[in-house]
Amino acid sequence: MRIVNFGSLNIDYTFVVSEIARPGQTISSAAELCFPGGKGLNQSMAIAKAGGAVYHAGIIGEDGLFLKKLLENAGVDCRFIKVVEEGTGKAFIQVESSGQNCIVLSGGANQKNSHEYCDLILQNFDKGDYLLIQNEMNCMDYLIDRAYEKGIEIVLNPSPMDEKVLACNLSKVSVFIMNEDEGEKITGISGPDKILDRMGEMYPEAKTILTLGSQGAVYAWKEERIWQESYKVDTVDTTGAGDTFTGYLLANMMNGRPMAECLKYAAKAASIAVTREGAASGIPCKEEVII
Repeated sequence: MRIVNFGSLNIDYTFVVSEIARPGQTISSAAELCFPGGKGLNQSMAIAKAGGAVYHAGIIGEDGLFLKKLLENAGVDCRFIKVVEEGTGKAFIQVESSGQNCIVLSGGANQKNSHEYCDLILQNFDKGDYLLIQNEMNCMDYLIDRAYEKGIEIVLNPSPMDEKVLACNLSKVSVFIMNEDEGEKITGISGPDKILDRMGEMYPEAKTILTLGSQGAVYAWKEERIWQESYKVDTVDTTGAGDTFTGYLLANMMNGRPMAECLKYAAKAASIAVTREGAASGIPCKEEVII
């Protein structure tokens, strides 16, 4: 059983503001910071820091070579990362004093995946392996279809949520890890219990983990539901908290822990991440995550 994360790699430019800018408003930032990021990179970092083995696939430009080095130093297998002339993806993030954020993405090299490159990666994985994907890069629908044909288990984090997600054949997904807003857009209804009920009707074979911010998270599969409370902390920056949760959850699943324990580790790791600035830089090591 192996996991390959076919995901985005970004350079994050973070602006510290007193409040997130409203439409038509111009504001000044108290500080400008630069961090490694991208949901794909963050999640691979979290898997590795949680003690899991993960391969990363994705595309960067020459300006993003430091991202590959960062992943390698964390223990991620980066043999499948491709370098192109296109600039690396960028994220422009406003973080206000409460820790809440607002993000604008510029896809860059993350949007340069081809069917040939996808096939080149997937030929190295087989039935029983796992493919983790997010929606910050192109070819998501193709990856789902080809991985399903090979019997690879598909883990989808449908973020950022848009029409590209809904255009995919989501019945091929094995595990959904998503927040309440994403769940509402997929099911067309609101409320955690109703979303999970509808997910069970729409995708009866899939496991769903619904993250609820300060309210914690809930796992649902068939008749089973496990609720996990959040850990109360002083929030500094929520950027990357969901990615930390995802990475820790999957790493512990791959290592054979019961789902209730996986949720506890994921929630604890995410609670530590929000007390630190930056996405990838805020992810804790497994020695820090004690439940």
